[in-house]
Amino acid sequence: MNQFRDRFALLCTRYNRDVSKQQVQQVASADFPTRWGQFRIYGFRGHFGSDGERLVEEAVALVMGDVKSAPPLVRVHSQCLTGDVFHSLRCDCRQQLELSLSMIAAEGAGILIYEQQEGRGIGLMAKLQAYELQDAGLDTVEANERLGFKADQRDFTLPAEILKSLGANEVRLLSNNPDKVSALEQAGVRVVERVPCEVTPSPHAEEYLKTKKEKLGHLFTSG
Repeated sequence: MNQFRDRFALLCTRYNRDVSKQQVQQVASADFPTRWGQFRIYGFRGHFGSDGERLVEEAVALVMGDVKSAPPLVRVHSQCLTGDVFHSLRCDCRQQLELSLSMIAAEGAGILIYEQQEGRGIGLMAKLQAYELQDAGLDTVEANERLGFKADQRDFTLPAEILKSLGANEVRLLSNNPDKVSALEQAGVRVVERVPCEVTPSPHAEEYLKTKKEKLGHLFTSG
């Protein structure tokens, strides 16, 4: 009986590993010098869902230094065209992105995963529609829900699989979002420490951050 159970466990392990390989594929890697230092950039593609509703998601990982010998500092950053590229003051996304890269560089090791999940997963055009609703008085959660979305549509399966493929099964997560911690834990990545990722907000982003705290449960050490 014990031999059968051990054999069954081995087969399950192999099956899960094969499924993971089918779901997430590393498609490219290259040297990536930045103003924060030398990284290596990896491109990943994930296939999720049933055959009838197969979803394809892509993300990049910027990796610096040794991320295997000790739990690395990790930031899972959702794409924000308006903030990251155009320096919008409606959110703190670009500030968080730059803070994360600075902290990784200061430690000499870490991973930043950049996901294509604009507007908490609702997409760019819907995000701009949500901006219109916010201009009319709704907060970010109310605007998303008025458009028929959840307050946060994101899924963190791909980042978790990327971390595991990079050998980072235990991480120190740069995040104020407890749901992100839970999502990685449930996907098999142990978060040994949540490291605050807090910046000084623009006056334009004060209500945005207040909603994050009061309605989405984000954790802040001040305010």
